[in-house]
Amino acid sequence: MRFLGVFRKAMWEQRRDLLILSLTLLLGPCFVLLYALFFPTGSTTYGVLIWNQDTAGDGNALIERLRQVAYSDGQPLLVVNQVNSRAEAENPLRDRDAEVLLVIPPDFSQTLQAARAGQQAAAGTPVMFVGDLTNPYYAVAAIMANAALDQYIQETTGQARPVEIVEDALGASAARSEFETYVPGLLVLAVILLIYQSSMTITREIETGTLRRLQTTGMTALDFLGGTTAALTLTALLAVALTFLTALALGFRSQGPLWLAFLIAALTGVSIIGTGLIVACFARSGMQASIIANFPLALFMFFSGAAFPLPRVPLFSLGGRVIGLYDILPPTHAVAALNKVFTLGAELNDILYELIALVLLSALYFALGVWLFSRRHLRAA
Repeated sequence: MRFLGVFRKAMWEQRRDLLILSLTLLLGPCFVLLYALFFPTGSTTYGVLIWNQDTAGDGNALIERLRQVAYSDGQPLLVVNQVNSRAEAENPLRDRDAEVLLVIPPDFSQTLQAARAGQQAAAGTPVMFVGDLTNPYYAVAAIMANAALDQYIQETTGQARPVEIVEDALGASAARSEFETYVPGLLVLAVILLIYQSSMTITREIETGTLRRLQTTGMTALDFLGGTTAALTLTALLAVALTFLTALALGFRSQGPLWLAFLIAALTGVSIIGTGLIVACFARSGMQASIIANFPLALFMFFSGAAFPLPRVPLFSLGGRVIGLYDILPPTHAVAALNKVFTLGAELNDILYELIALVLLSALYFALGVWLFSRRHLRAA
């Protein structure tokens, strides 16, 4: 009964502080809106500029082939525009209004005609790719344009590859927009932001003396922490629901079961609440808790892949699976699991490793928070 009393009290306290509650619930949807502005909500396209110096026909045919490059659902992948010189293309490339310039040489058709006739022609002027190699989109655009060029040359000269190359995309990854690739991480981020709410809620109970008064009623650590955790977990699930609905409204499509996504969010929430308990152990006021919480927030946000993808830093192998440096952070496994569910349509069996890792790490973080909090604040006065 004391557990339910603490739960009701924690829910009521959150309603009383509507500003903090609103920020916790709305920051996730706000991040989704920002990412929707940063990245297109439709299929991601890449700008290709063409300087066609070949007037004999093959240059124009190649341009038409490039315009046909599309996703599996028929949406265009390359946006092709012609320019009259390299100088005309340099400003769009520098401003990143386009990703790559393809220069078709004057003897392009002549070289292909010689190949069709089976003649050994002299080496012609090379086709040139020009671009800013620091632009992350350059590599994708150049690879796609080069693949179309290679396919056109193979078909028009009749020189087939000795080995056929076929691409087989996993799940719905073939037609995923860049915005959609970030949504799983943003849902985890909505849970990570709960660290402010959890640390400040618990610190406030200490700061106002409410915790000491509750202890006089015979309340146990399980009553207090269990009731508070249940209330905060509901807040986390509500934040995830609002974030997910915002993403749906902006064009996000899920391939897997939604109940799995909410299970992942709930487990992640337990680890974040445990971290909030640890923060509360070292804070003397709500203001101090909000400042200290910034450190684990940044750690979870930037090193778990929630804000943007990170390369793996392998440490060792265990049971045939590579364990990375960031795998000690529960949100890392949550992001991986949600990516599998939303993009690849994964079921429960497909994410067992991530779920087990998430359960173990969440239990560890929460147990550490409970232990520290009990020693510092729940001993008999």
